[in-house]
Amino acid sequence: MTVAEAIEKIKRVGTDSETIYTSYVTDDKKRLIGYTTAKDLLLAKDSTILIREFMDENVISVTTETDQEEVAQMLSKYNFIALPVVDKENRMVGIVTYDDAMDIIEEEATEDIEIMAGMSPSDTTYLRATVFEIFKQRIPWLSILMLSATFTGIIITSFQNKLAACVALTAFIPMLTGTGGNSGTQSSVTVIRALSLGELELSDVIKVVWKEIRTAVLCGLTLAILCFAKILIVDKLLMHNDGVTVYVALVVCLTMALTVLVAKIIGCLLPFIATKLGADPAVMASPFISTIVDATSLIIYFMIASAILF
Repeated sequence: MTVAEAIEKIKRVGTDSETIYTSYVTDDKKRLIGYTTAKDLLLAKDSTILIREFMDENVISVTTETDQEEVAQMLSKYNFIALPVVDKENRMVGIVTYDDAMDIIEEEATEDIEIMAGMSPSDTTYLRATVFEIFKQRIPWLSILMLSATFTGIIITSFQNKLAACVALTAFIPMLTGTGGNSGTQSSVTVIRALSLGELELSDVIKVVWKEIRTAVLCGLTLAILCFAKILIVDKLLMHNDGVTVYVALVVCLTMALTVLVAKIIGCLLPFIATKLGADPAVMASPFISTIVDATSLIIYFMIASAILF
């Protein structure tokens, strides 16, 4: 085609087209070979110039089997208005536009948020969903997490004699498990987001773990110092808790530092493991991380307490 012929064709079919700014060029077998834009066509100095003489052959396309989330990421990455879709033989079969990508991103983000909150994804909006549909979304994960929390109870029961010998230790369990869960969640959510955006690959796992270890050391030491001061000032001096000694404070603070370290390592590793297994890394978010870290932090707590206090 010449420029004039291309413009005439756009006029004929443009009314029914989703976008006319980018025009894709195919050969006689419908194979994608390049693209041009409305700007290029309108600003062409000679309307008899053939399209092949100035079209851009470096065309980025996706296939019919490309995941929709990957397509949306490509549109966002390259700031394209549209992406051509081809089959296995590179024959053009359609396009995906930027507004399609926005719908995909919203859908995928909603799905990730639901999974990270411990719910099964749903295509129904909240107000349209029935109570039973919401129940079916939530009860599987609640059941799994409830049963997995049994491990926490088993750990506490196995150390109940030592807890009885030093009752003051019991008061700090919620703080330690909560801090551990929060630390792990921070790491997991950060990694999940980076994996979803394509900022991280499986090969980056060593770099991520090393960075999280350094971050955990800084966070753990800071929290341990704050915790030590809080225990001695609030628990011992203000609340006059005689069971709280310097050794108890030391146990709690050492546990705090180690729990943050372990939680952040677990939090950053689990999304990579899920990705390697072909699962959505979002399943390794808050509820799942908290359950694992709760058990881990209690084991650390009682082991340190056994070494220092008993």
